[in-house]
Order: sequence, then C-alpha cells, then structure tokens
Amino acid sequence: MEWLHTLFFGNGIAHAVLTFALVITFGILLGKIKIGGVSLGITWILFVGIFLSHFGMTVDDGVRHFVQEFGLILFVFSIGLQVGPGFISAFKHGGITLVGCATAIVLLGVATAYVIHLATGTPIPTVVGILSGAVTNTPGLGAAQQAYADASGIQDPTIAMGYAVAYPLGVVGIILTMIIVRYALRIRFEKEDEGLAALSAEKKLADKVSVEFTNQMLDGRTIEYMRDLVNRQFVISRVMRPTGEIIMADATTQLNLGDRLWIIGQGDDIEAIVAFFGHRVEMTDREWGNNTPNSELISRRILISRPEINGKKFSDLRLRTKYGITISRVNRAGMDLIPYQGLELQVGDRVMVVGTEKSVAKVADLLGNSLKKLDHPNLITIFVGIALGVLLGSIPLLNVPQPVKLGLAGGPLIIAILIGRFGTHFRLVTYTTTSANLMLREIGIALFLAAVGIGAGSGFVDAIADGGYRWIGYGVIITMAPLIIVSLVARLWLKMNYYTLMGLIAGSMTDPPALAYANATAGNDMPAVGYSTVYPVVMFLRVLTAQMFILFAL
Repeated sequence: MEWLHTLFFGNGIAHAVLTFALVITFGILLGKIKIGGVSLGITWILFVGIFLSHFGMTVDDGVRHFVQEFGLILFVFSIGLQVGPGFISAFKHGGITLVGCATAIVLLGVATAYVIHLATGTPIPTVVGILSGAVTNTPGLGAAQQAYADASGIQDPTIAMGYAVAYPLGVVGIILTMIIVRYALRIRFEKEDEGLAALSAEKKLADKVSVEFTNQMLDGRTIEYMRDLVNRQFVISRVMRPTGEIIMADATTQLNLGDRLWIIGQGDDIEAIVAFFGHRVEMTDREWGNNTPNSELISRRILISRPEINGKKFSDLRLRTKYGITISRVNRAGMDLIPYQGLELQVGDRVMVVGTEKSVAKVADLLGNSLKKLDHPNLITIFVGIALGVLLGSIPLLNVPQPVKLGLAGGPLIIAILIGRFGTHFRLVTYTTTSANLMLREIGIALFLAAVGIGAGSGFVDAIADGGYRWIGYGVIITMAPLIIVSLVARLWLKMNYYTLMGLIAGSMTDPPALAYANATAGNDMPAVGYSTVYPVVMFLRVLTAQMFILFAL
C-alpha cells in the first residue's frame, strides 16, 4: 500500500492534482451548508485546505505558488471583463454618490486597520490579511501576498491566516450592520417603499411613446430638419398617416399634421420630445405592427454575432440606405440604448429591426444572428489580455522605499476593465456568455483559495493559540466600524433609501451572501442596483489599497 501513501502524502504531480481536487470538492460541498440562511460559500475551500495541510497533505511550494497566482489571474481577469463595460457609467446617473460612499468605506477600513496595527503592534502583513478577510475580499488577499513576496523575497503565511480567521465573522458582520442600522434608525419598509417609487421614476435609457403630430410650424418638414432643431437623441421608428397607413420613417420622411409617430427616446428627454412634436396618444405595440395595409412590415430582434461587425458604427453599415429598414433599439446587457449613427456595436448586442420580411432577413445575415457562434469562447482576447496584464503589473511605478507594482492581481484587473470597455475600438471581441465568464471565475478562485489554504495550514493552529484569536475581534472592528459610520452619513445626511443603502453595504464589501440577504429582505432589485454600481470601483480599490498598505509599510 506504499503507492496509496505516496499518492496522498507524497510530492509528485499526481499527489498535487489529487490534493487540489479533494480540497476543492469538499470545500464546495461544505459551502452548500447554511446557518441562519447564511453560507460561507466557496470560502470553505480555504478552510479545507488548511485542515488537510495541517494533517500533512501539502503540495510542493513551486507548484502551489503557480496554481495560486494563475488562479488569481483567471479570477480577477474574468471580473474585469464583466465589470468593464459598466465601469465608467458607474459614475453617471447619480452613481457618483454611491461610489463616493463606497470609497469612504474602503479608506476608513484601511485607516482602521492601520490604527489597530499601531495600537496592538500586530505586524502589517498580518493586519492586511485580517483586513482582506474582514471585508471578504479575496483579490485583496492575493494582491497583498504577491506585493509582500515581491518586496521582501519571502512568503508570509500570517497574511492568509489573518484572512481565514477574520472572514467568517466578516460575512456575519456585514449582515449584522444592515440589521443594526435598520433598528437604530427605526426604518419602516412602508416609508422606504414610498421613497422607492420616487427612485423608480427615473426612466430607462430608452423609452417608446406614441405621439400625434400637431406642431403647425413644422408641418411638411423632414425628420432630419426637426432633429436638428430639438437637439436631442431620438428615433422615429414608424409614422401612421391619417388614412391608417403605416410607413417606416427615415431622415427624409416629411411629417404632416395629424400623423401619429412612434418615438424612441431617452427617458430624461422624452417629455421635451413629446411637447416638441405634439401630444401623447395611447397606442399598443400590436396597433403599430398590424395596421399595415400590405402586412409586410415586421419587427425582429437580431443578435450581432459576426466578429466583423464588432466596433463598427451604424453610420459605417448604412443599413437604412442599403436595406430600407429602421433600427429602433439596441439592447446591450439587458439595457436599451438609443441607436444613433455614432453608436459602436458590440458582439452580443441585440438590435430591433423594423422593415419588410425580405429586408430584415438580409440584415440578419449581415449581422450574424447566430446564438451558436457566441457559444465559442474568444480565447485570444483572454490570453492577450492576461499577457498585457502581467506586463503592466510588473512595471515599477514608484520606489518608496520598495518598487510599487500593480502585481498579478492589479495588472490583469485593469487591463480586463479597459478591454471590456474599449476593446471594440481595437476589433477585440470581448463578449463571453454569462456561464462562460462565471465558469472561468469560479475555477480561478477555487484554485487560488485551495493553494492559499494548503500553504497556510501547517502553522495555523499554533498561530491561533499564540494570540491569533485576538484577530477575530480586530476583524469585527474593521468590518463594522466603517460600515456603520458611512451608513449613518448616507442615511441621515444624504437621505439614501434603505434598500439602496443595503446594496451599498454589500457592494462596498463585494460580498454576494450579504447581497442575497439584502435582496431577500427588500423584495425588490434596488439592493442589486446599488451593489452593481459600486462593485467595479470597490474591487479595484480593494486590490490597490491592499498592495499600497503592504508596500508603504515595509
């Protein structure tokens, strides 16, 4: 049975593969267990790695370190691709307030950790590990470990130990903060629902409305002439003549008194557009689609799947001129956009095309309209991005006193965000299905947590017995103090809706279990909106501050 002992406690490749497989398997199974409706989820992989390593199932340091860093790169890169398209827009449409509050939570957490270091004498690497666990941010842990190894040339296992000790109560502390704020400020959901109605009054990016044309000053003028006058983004998709005839509209279409217009415009502009043309009338989508005398006018949603279209503008394709169709809406990641001529198209966009059946079919062939093509991953974008990320992360930015680098967490994250936002400008296909992105991300974080746990297990129990139990209290302070302070300011001074505030709290900690609790408590999607608004910026700040904390303290 020597072979069996070697397989479980040896030092070969088979042993390494088996160890990682067992750690990840048991970690995922334990992650399905919920206590009080709360689960530590995939973080159980870390604790299983610590447990097995403590009893002798270790992995060669070189192999373990490679798996750890490569898993981290896969994780942060897939996150960057996901949040990249919305990273800049997070600062728009009122999001600046949420982002500002989330930034304050991040910085207060770092300040609290530093005060604990000064007051207790706990080493900076350990404090940064506790900080990463307290705010439930695994990429920050990876960034701190790599920054310390680059600066000192050695690994410090107490970073991972601090993280492991602080993480469980970090999850609980975030949810507990939501409860404390709710009861301390005597928040009533009935009043929050009234406030939610006001928040929900903000329009979507694209709204459609039926309007009767009554502006006598513009009788007989073309749509192009009127668009220059109103100076707002809108599309007139169809025009119904007083006779009941429905025609597709283009820039040269003349409007006459009594015409009815189907207008798609930005939510904030729609009232002004309606007042400019005439007044609203009630018409259903069916009325607009089925009243055509020749029954040839159809509308169809077409998926852009041809890589050649990626990054091109509507003006480049000249669809209206060539095929006689109208594009009324563009749906990107569940959001409707106004299809103006300068809009750059991306693979994965869905465009609403209005025209004859023959013309619509030709446009579908041009744009691709093949869901099967999108099932194939665009590996070249991923690996080119990883290569550029590693290069960026290795460039010394400052020397105070050690070279400051973005590292293997920060570099790929920034490049992925930039590719997700601007990749179409360089003809890079950045689209990945949600399932493919999630698979890549989960594999990366599972490998990373398993490697970290295996590396930290040998000295974990001794560290806890030697005063490490105090780290639990430090973690609770780092978790809750910044959240409570900023929550009080956001609620009492900024008058933030409690549902949005819960999303801010969960997003500032990038904590999915807290978001799940917030969504279940609220019964609406406002926590998810707040979470997604601050998530990209917070993820970036957590990685950056963890590295800076380590490097400036050395």
